[in-house]
Amino acid sequence: MSDTQQADPQWWRTAVIYQVYVRSFADGDGDGTGDLAGVRARLPYLRDLGVDAIWFTPWYVSPLADGGYDVADYRAIDPQFGTLADAERLIAEARDLGIRTIVDVVPNHVSAEHPWFRAALAAGPGSPERERFWFHPGRGADGAQIPTDWVSDFQGSTWTRTTDPDGTPGEWYLHLFTPEQPDLNWNHPDVRREHEDVLRFWFDRGAAGIRIDSAALLIKDPALPPVPEAPGPGEHPHVDRDEIHDVYRAWRAVADSYAEPRVLVGEVWLADRERFAHYLRPDEMHTAFNFDFMARPWSAKELRESIQTTLDAHAPVAAPPTWVLSNHDVTRPVTRYGREDSSFAFARKRAGTPTDLALGRRRARAAALLTAALPGALYVYQGDELGLPEVEDLPAEAVQDPMHARSGGVDPGRDGCRVPLPWHRTGTTYGFGPEGGLPAWLPQPAGWGDLSVDAQAADEASFLTLYRQVLATRRAEPDLHGPDLRWLTALGGAPLPDDVLAFARGDVVCVVNLGPEPLPLPVGAEVLLTSDATGDRLPPDTAAWLRP
Repeated sequence: MSDTQQADPQWWRTAVIYQVYVRSFADGDGDGTGDLAGVRARLPYLRDLGVDAIWFTPWYVSPLADGGYDVADYRAIDPQFGTLADAERLIAEARDLGIRTIVDVVPNHVSAEHPWFRAALAAGPGSPERERFWFHPGRGADGAQIPTDWVSDFQGSTWTRTTDPDGTPGEWYLHLFTPEQPDLNWNHPDVRREHEDVLRFWFDRGAAGIRIDSAALLIKDPALPPVPEAPGPGEHPHVDRDEIHDVYRAWRAVADSYAEPRVLVGEVWLADRERFAHYLRPDEMHTAFNFDFMARPWSAKELRESIQTTLDAHAPVAAPPTWVLSNHDVTRPVTRYGREDSSFAFARKRAGTPTDLALGRRRARAAALLTAALPGALYVYQGDELGLPEVEDLPAEAVQDPMHARSGGVDPGRDGCRVPLPWHRTGTTYGFGPEGGLPAWLPQPAGWGDLSVDAQAADEASFLTLYRQVLATRRAEPDLHGPDLRWLTALGGAPLPDDVLAFARGDVVCVVNLGPEPLPLPVGAEVLLTSDATGDRLPPDTAAWLRP
């Protein structure tokens, strides 16, 4: 990163942000679990890849009931990852290499091991400690009926009943996710004050921003009504309540109070694009994840619709869109794009779904060029730059994701995209940890070394080489830094078929052939980059960047 980029307060508008799932990135001490020492050792790799920032999934003290999204202490690093001093060194060393750091905050809930919740259980019904959460006596004469019929995002009930000291059934508490993740009551001033203090704690240590987990879920209707069959805007009892925006306005004030303003990035799953854009008003979040694009199938019509809808939604609030192909919750692109149904939805995930990995690789390479050519910020999930597939044959006893258990085994869970990275061709963990250390916390498949960093680094046709070229070209081309995009219906004077996506960013043209037939390229056009080898025709499931 140049000195100008380092000092640019608008860096987040066009940044390339790399997601690190710490447990699976690199193991520095050989205990089988990724850690901050491992990340620090691999910072030069991320610099050479060409990223502007790293987003870390939660690295705090946690029982890991949900992969760290059950936080017990925001001001301490989980010992299996390192120490607070390690985190401070990592943030500083990354910045020295021109890489900013974004940390994860999970405001909807805490761990059941959090001191607040333990105090609430000990204090009993009616206590001030319980007012920070959603405790309820239950329905019916003896309180045996659950307070609501709300359904958990992880399937099953959203309420768990406590047991009083004398062994009798007690109050119920709300958890939109697992019972180990009790929901906070955001109507309580302690909750709001504590989270603003947490932001300052990490901003003071050099974090350039925060990513806000489940950002639309914080506020609940105190009446705890049923979920309407078709809730109107702001009518859902625990999703996208209008009062939520007061929280993020207060957070934005904290972020803007620094000499180098910090950045707020939201995880906002909302189908209503106008409501989505409300989170991106100038006094709230800076950006939010674009899940619609990630979930669309490999279809020119679907992808163009998603791109245009995204641009239209962001335009009224002048916020930059974000683009991402996967994350630590979603089936990896190489596997997903090789399926007959290449869209993504949690409700449709099933074990044993067939995939054509060769087809998926071609499409994932083309998708890399497509996303990197779009205006806004680009997110890359660790391992996607290596073309890693979803690991779908994990032994049943190795699966740890609660989504699998709470679905009764119907949902295969998310562990398949969290398998530790391969760094070397050989070794007991393919370089994930030091030789002689413990096995990786999730088993790595045979042949993982063939997809390793070492195996790909010098291969001109590899995924890794492609990603390095894409990110370097994106940075070098000024036309790819602005907000404008112009759709093309013809190329070199020839009309384009409906199954081809083409758009111009200044003088740079991105063409993606999603159809079954090769596409003639314009005579005399300068080919800046292609996702696979081409001649004068662009093969199916291939993308190119051109300068006509």
